[in-house]
Amino acid sequence: MIMGKNTLMKSCINHLMTKPEEGDEDYEERKDTWKARPELEAVVRQLKGNTGIIFHNGDLTDLKDILDSQVREAPARVGSVAPDDVFVPAGPTGLDPKQTSFFQNLSIQTKIVKGQVEIVNDVQVVFSGEKVTSSQASLLDKLKIKPFFYKMEIKMVYDKGQLFAPGVLSIKHEDILTAFSASIANLTSLSLSSGYITKSAAPHLMINAFKNLCSVSFASDYSFPAADRLKEAAKNTVNVAATAAKADDKPEEKEEEPEEEEELDADCGNLFGDDDDY
Repeated sequence: MIMGKNTLMKSCINHLMTKPEEGDEDYEERKDTWKARPELEAVVRQLKGNTGIIFHNGDLTDLKDILDSQVREAPARVGSVAPDDVFVPAGPTGLDPKQTSFFQNLSIQTKIVKGQVEIVNDVQVVFSGEKVTSSQASLLDKLKIKPFFYKMEIKMVYDKGQLFAPGVLSIKHEDILTAFSASIANLTSLSLSSGYITKSAAPHLMINAFKNLCSVSFASDYSFPAADRLKEAAKNTVNVAATAAKADDKPEEKEEEPEEEEELDADCGNLFGDDDDY
């Protein structure tokens, strides 16, 4: 990673693009290795504002993940442009009643509860895209709120002499395959509809032609080996289906459980009374 003044970085790149001439201090050093690099002019045009250069030989997607993971909280500074909206939640602030002037300057409704200032409703203090005022910065600092998050953002990607938007680093291999498959499907549909034959449509045409031949074979006495195999497979399918249907219609045989015989009481001596009564 190289961070420096844009003027110096531009000067170094322009020097690299300038052909060495006799009389230059580094003529002997550069004359054998110099080659024209007009593509670096695109890099020079990007050196504006707070910009640095990161060199990387590996997968740039990994580099983007590293940069996105390095996020830092930052307080609201006076005069800085707010990247996001900032809201102050309702509730106690921990400030004593003498600090109500900050809230009054920002038109924030407050009340005094248990000796401290309490905000009545959630209120938006800073608006995205606007400069932070001194009152807003002081209030957020007193409330110990760091509303902003700063990280390095990729402005452009330079690879093999071409510049790309940073959005290309978010494209995954699955996205490319999905887009490619959708394009092939659209091309095939257009080919089949228009009659203009392409490589992607040829397999579909062959399959459709085979289906037509099989239909003619089934409706006539003409046949060929592939059609014979389909006919045989169709017969087997019908036989299997019929066998399954018969099996479903066959009533289930249930084993009858033998009825339990009632056990007669052999001792009937006292059934009609004792023998002594007769």
